[in-house]
Amino acid sequence: MAIQPWFEQAKLGIFLHYGIYAVNGIAESWSFFTGEISHEDYLKQLDGFTASKFDAEAWAGLFEAAGARYAVLTSKHHDGVALYDTAANDLSTVKATPARRDIVSEYVDALRAHGLRVGLYFSHLDWTHPDYASVRPAGMPADERGNPYAVPAAGEEDPAAWERFLTFHRTQLTEIMDRFAPDLLWFDGDWERDPEQWRMDEVRDLIVAKLPETVVNGRMRGGFGDYATPEQGVPIVPPAGPWELCVTINDSWGFQHDDHHYKSVRQLIRLFAETIGGGGNLLLDVGPREDGSIPEEQVSRLRELGDWIRRHERAVFGTTRGLPNGAFYGASTVSADRRKVYLFAFDRPNEYFVVRGLRNKVLKATIVGSDVELRIDRQGGGIEGAAGWTYLYVDSDTALDRDCTVVELELEGELDLAEHHTRD
Repeated sequence: MAIQPWFEQAKLGIFLHYGIYAVNGIAESWSFFTGEISHEDYLKQLDGFTASKFDAEAWAGLFEAAGARYAVLTSKHHDGVALYDTAANDLSTVKATPARRDIVSEYVDALRAHGLRVGLYFSHLDWTHPDYASVRPAGMPADERGNPYAVPAAGEEDPAAWERFLTFHRTQLTEIMDRFAPDLLWFDGDWERDPEQWRMDEVRDLIVAKLPETVVNGRMRGGFGDYATPEQGVPIVPPAGPWELCVTINDSWGFQHDDHHYKSVRQLIRLFAETIGGGGNLLLDVGPREDGSIPEEQVSRLRELGDWIRRHERAVFGTTRGLPNGAFYGASTVSADRRKVYLFAFDRPNEYFVVRGLRNKVLKATIVGSDVELRIDRQGGGIEGAAGWTYLYVDSDTALDRDCTVVELELEGELDLAEHHTRD
């Protein structure tokens, strides 16, 4: 498996945790795993899942308006409830809820109609399947009980049941690949078994045989997968290879009635800029209600994020990771030809912006979205290998963006940084 060019240039994806947990507005799957609610009461939510306002076309239009190039939907979370018409069992939104709808099919068709790449989340583990909690993780101490939804007690292992579960797992994964041919497979829930128990090499070979151009995230134990998936925090030192930050728009993955702790538009823009500046994609999670509608607080934020991206898209798309930490006190990106640098300024300058270590002459400095030029002054340098400081003076703040100002630097030649200059 190899990363596809579309993924590295997508920059923004929308994550959707949608399922029966939205009926009560409780945590997806974990609410019964941790004992917040009984498993029996958790599954009673099946009776309240209607998807009565689910409109895949509206979803896709919203994601496009947000500036996203792909989306990822939970086809099955850890609770085992499939959002598509699986033949492997009857636990699906098609067969076990009043909705009687194949959510995944409608979602896939709508995304493709809007030119968006299709991502599907799939949980390896299944805390509802009767054969899942049948073997213990390799090396687990005999006196460690573990959660009964995940592992059996010592001495109660059933290897035959685990084999049945692996067959079930492969059956559902094959269904998803054959029916929907996703551009991205977003796995989760690999941590409760080791790679040999999962036989992850077989999973990898199955994917490669069926969908050789599909991107696969890194949540496949054993080092399989195409990219890293940090969660709920921008890495101070970004991963060296392809990566994607998944983060919630408030504090919850799925819809929760009492979670109104939303990130502001300005905070979302900063998250986005810091992520792409480190060479990653932002996978921003929203949580639809059980009826399929997306709360207005989330819709408005996605639209405003999209408005900002459209005003600054030349600093977003077709760019690579930016300057190293300390060269500019903000995020940055670099054009594909390395002749332009884009500076993302989250705060209004006292008088100027400054870039350190830039050997190139700056031919022109422009505020993206207004084309207002900044006055350039260079200080220091002159000694072989040194670069000094490039000051960019803001003579009027009227052109500054209210959320995040982007400055385009047009360089003489390709980007040349003095990162390690010393003199005896």
